[in-house]
Amino acid sequence: MFFFKGCYVGDQGLSAVGECCKQLEELNLRFCEGLTDQGLIELSIGCGKTLKSLGVAACAKITDASLEAVGSHCQSLETLSLDSEIINNKGVLAVAKGCRLLQVLKLQCINVTDEALEAVGIFCSSLELLALYSFQRFTDKSLCAIGTGCKKLKNLTLSDCYFLSDKGLEAVAAGCSELTHLEVNGCHNIGTNGLEFVGRSCLRLTELALLYCQKIGNYALSEIGRGCKNLQALHLVDCSRIGDDAICSIAAGCRNLKKLHIRRCYEVGNKGIIAIGENCKSLTDLSLRFCDRVGDEALIAIGQGCPLQLLNVSGCHQIGDAGIVAIARGCPQLTYLDISVHQNLGDIAMAELGEGCPLLKDIVLSHCRQITDVGLSHLVKNCTLLESCHMVYCPGITAAGVATIISSCANIKKVLVEKWKVSERTKRRAGSIISYLCVDL
Repeated sequence: MFFFKGCYVGDQGLSAVGECCKQLEELNLRFCEGLTDQGLIELSIGCGKTLKSLGVAACAKITDASLEAVGSHCQSLETLSLDSEIINNKGVLAVAKGCRLLQVLKLQCINVTDEALEAVGIFCSSLELLALYSFQRFTDKSLCAIGTGCKKLKNLTLSDCYFLSDKGLEAVAAGCSELTHLEVNGCHNIGTNGLEFVGRSCLRLTELALLYCQKIGNYALSEIGRGCKNLQALHLVDCSRIGDDAICSIAAGCRNLKKLHIRRCYEVGNKGIIAIGENCKSLTDLSLRFCDRVGDEALIAIGQGCPLQLLNVSGCHQIGDAGIVAIARGCPQLTYLDISVHQNLGDIAMAELGEGCPLLKDIVLSHCRQITDVGLSHLVKNCTLLESCHMVYCPGITAAGVATIISSCANIKKVLVEKWKVSERTKRRAGSIISYLCVDL
């Protein structure tokens, strides 16, 4: 494998690789400004029989001519990743027609249109992973071709594809029943109807991510809950129309859920998270960031029902000591905890964490005004495995608290704190592991 990033690798060097490394299987080129088509064409000729994976990103002089050579000589290619403002349909068409064993295709090419993606659907029947980023020039016709021709597709990412709608997603759902992973990010014309089809057709779905999807509502996730019983991971970011009813449907239908990440979904509150705690007994990773309606009642249910190992409740202002105490008492396997930006958390929670979570390795306490040096001393009594602690903007924590963390935790590798809170003695003892967010606070 060769990986060139930001190197001045020119045509002569790449040609030499093609001449001498006849068994090369993987090549990744990023920010290689000196490279032109000549080098990549000669490498394709020299290594074409063995090359299985090719990545090209931000190489400004690589054009369709290089991809035509890849299509002609690299018939064993299985993975292609392209990030280019230069490459057009011609290059992708050549790869689609020539590299029919292609299994993984990742494209961020603003000049590629439906014509190229339709060719992928026609010729690349072995495709298993397709990721399309920032596509502004292709439409539902592309996804209809993928749904018709790529029956083995398992993983689909659609990011900032503005002209896609429910029709395209419905075509993929209908044609690609083996789909297990789906991410829809910033595709503003995809709504509830498209996700309903996924719930009805893609019964093997194990991971779903919906980011900045303002048109997707509760009923979409109700269909996911009814149909996708094997769902193990759900990510929701800035989905303003998704609320408790959707989360309750997921909790009732997807009982094997292991990971739930929700950020800035302001309609999600205690009701939905309580349902998760009551039904999803395999949940180990929960992130609820800036969900203003989630409070202590939700975390009490989670503590009673889920064997959490990772928890992030940053910015959930209704959570106080009672919720974190429930987690400390119910989740002894907890290794990561982010409770930053909480005004109602204090030393009681720290003491309970110190008692109940001896495996804790990483904790984020920043912007917690009520936590003091006393709480830190209780925390580190049993949390001797602690490796990192972030505690900036905590006015109750002083140089004594910082020293307590350093002296009590033999495995500590990183402490993030204001510079003025670190004594000269602590600097001498552990200066290499202390990071400063702000110098003059």
